[in-house]
Amino acid sequence: MTPEERAQRVGEAMFAVDVASKDTMGMELLTVEPGRAVIRMKVQPLHLNGHRICHGGFIFTLADSTFAFACNSHNRNAVAAGCSIEFLKPAHEGDVLTCEGVEQVLQGRHGIYDMKVSNQKGEVIAMFRGKSAVIPGQVFPEEAGA
Repeated sequence: MTPEERAQRVGEAMFAVDVASKDTMGMELLTVEPGRAVIRMKVQPLHLNGHRICHGGFIFTLADSTFAFACNSHNRNAVAAGCSIEFLKPAHEGDVLTCEGVEQVLQGRHGIYDMKVSNQKGEVIAMFRGKSAVIPGQVFPEEAGA
């Protein structure tokens, strides 16, 4: 199995059971490649806060979900060990937010990943950086050395 096939299979397996991202948030998984993932979400009324802009927690969740797919793309179970986000611009109802997550470094059990959340105009809404930690197990069973 190639790294690209592995990453795609990880994405399919994880998204199939990701109720939070898929069903609750309305996210769409666009791409999973080795060390990279892209997810899209349309800002709906349920995402709006008291200022009638997208609640930062939903933008964070979009970035965090993208982070999860990127850092698990090698089929080694990985979880967040820490993360931070910078909100740069508001998102409004009807905006289509796309988050691209890219692996910056993967050494041993730890990785650093950057997520860029942009709207349909290409404007950067937020930047998120996550540190992953590999834990025992795989997303799907795979023979050792495969």
